[in-house]
Amino acid sequence: MTTSSTTRPYASLQECKNAHAQLTDTFSTGKTKSLRWRKWQLKQFWWMLEDNQQAITDALAADLRRHEMESLTSDLLGLKTDILEHLEHLEEWAADEPVKSAGFIMGRLGKARVRKEPLGVVLVIGAWNFPFLLTLQPVIAAIAAGCCVLIKPSELSVASQDLMADLVSQYLDPQAVRLVTGGPQETTGLLELKFNQIFFTGSSKVARYVSAAAAKHLTPTVLELGGQGPAIVTSKADVDLAAKCIAWAKFLNAGQICLSVNHVFVDPKIHGAFVQKLVYWTNKFSTSGHMCKIVNRRNFDRLDKLLNDSKGNVHQVKVDREHCMMSPAVVTDVDMKDSLLSEELFGPICPVIKRTYKDAVRDIKSLSQPLAIYMFSNERSEIEYVLDNTNSGGVTINDVLMHYAVPGAPFGGVGESGMGYYHGKYGFMAFTHQRTIVEIPSWLHKLTGARYPPYDVGNKGKVTVKNHLGFRRGESMEDQTVGRYSYFCRGSGPVSLELCGDGFVVDISWVESMIMPLI
Repeated sequence: MTTSSTTRPYASLQECKNAHAQLTDTFSTGKTKSLRWRKWQLKQFWWMLEDNQQAITDALAADLRRHEMESLTSDLLGLKTDILEHLEHLEEWAADEPVKSAGFIMGRLGKARVRKEPLGVVLVIGAWNFPFLLTLQPVIAAIAAGCCVLIKPSELSVASQDLMADLVSQYLDPQAVRLVTGGPQETTGLLELKFNQIFFTGSSKVARYVSAAAAKHLTPTVLELGGQGPAIVTSKADVDLAAKCIAWAKFLNAGQICLSVNHVFVDPKIHGAFVQKLVYWTNKFSTSGHMCKIVNRRNFDRLDKLLNDSKGNVHQVKVDREHCMMSPAVVTDVDMKDSLLSEELFGPICPVIKRTYKDAVRDIKSLSQPLAIYMFSNERSEIEYVLDNTNSGGVTINDVLMHYAVPGAPFGGVGESGMGYYHGKYGFMAFTHQRTIVEIPSWLHKLTGARYPPYDVGNKGKVTVKNHLGFRRGESMEDQTVGRYSYFCRGSGPVSLELCGDGFVVDISWVESMIMPLI
């Protein structure tokens, strides 16, 4: 049996099979379909986090040397917010939905509706960089959807893994929610079991193994991955703001974030000013003493080698291999063939590349679709050009990471950066089967007899579909009328937001220029 760096042994394959069998038996009873059970478990989840906040932040400090404030905002805030959102909307999301477009016969007479049903027994494989948030947030959604859940946290965050194992067994229903530990060998064994859904957060390399294993059972997957997320800073940007935000992205969790800025494209006109500001902010943040460590020696050595192999000019990097510490490093004079652009960095290294925003778009399109693009500009035409000519999981304009935290919005990747979505209702639906139901009155069969053989060509008129939209033969592409629905500001200036007194004060002079849906 494989063991972690603690004295705790990993779960054996038999223990994994037993847990899977227990969950399968529980789901077959229908216990987890009860909305009362789901609400009860979500509230237990809340108290698990509330009662053990200090223990959780201590575990994150042990694993990543993370400051308590960073852990509270990065891991716990998102989890507790998600629990409240699921509790508030659970009955609404779980309710049958009438099919409004079904018409009189199918809708009114046939009572056409979509029923929300849990997928069944699901596997959630978490990540080490935000071990509580990225492991438990999908679990919240799965419980809300009525699924039984087998949780596999990352073995690289040992203290978090061990604490999670204790808390899950103490607070959550052991018949319906189980946690097993293990490394690659144990995970491989888990993937041989049949699940009704697999939710994986991690690298695209491991995701390929997960997908291949899932395919053997035709198991659907949600894959939350990463990629080389670029930032674009144009000549119309607030240079100091852009540098500060990007430096923070590289400081937060030591850049070990799937959403972090991987590299920066900067307009040549402002390159010098931007680099100066970026060096200033990275130095200011890294000297605070609140920097996380690189998770382990293997990842530290990987980053160190990438830096040493780079042909760029490295600014102010400080490394401490013994403690796996690395300050944010700004690297200039690099091109797209540099070692630092050969893979997702996942660390506090920031290559800066001279490019106009249009040239940056060309380079972005030459790589796989990223999880995020960050655009810094106060010129609407530049922003629209980037949005229209790129594809990514999400976009944040004039900031970093923020699209992850938009309430009610889906979060997920595209292509190499992932598949599927979660957060809020999208997480609930990721673990939900939408079952279409229609009840045809028996008397209605008298009106549909033409469908049964022997067929009568005299009934052809009864199966004609009329063109009620009124389009005509011979129309050209130019004849088409297209309305664009888009919300954005006419003005080129950013929204002013400042903290004042008891709350936020917003400069709303820009509201007059807000575009309503255009038809």
